[in-house]
Amino acid sequence: LSHKQKELMCLCVAISIRCEGCILDHLHHAIAAGATKEEVVETINTAILMSGGPAYVYGGTAIDAMEDIFANQS
Repeated sequence: LSHKQKELMCLCVAISIRCEGCILDHLHHAIAAGATKEEVVETINTAILMSGGPAYVYGGTAIDAMEDIFANQS
């Protein structure tokens, strides 16, 4: 697996276990490794699919952080 794929997997787990610091760390690393918005959203959706309601809340945290990161890259 590529570094990007591993970071996206870690992001999915971080959302599922509700670790906000882990979410932000792995989100930053995934984007730095080349993850697109679409790949991050798909990862968040997978976490929600696997972990239900709690992941929905923490997925929102990841979405907000992702939007900030991509906005600051422009």
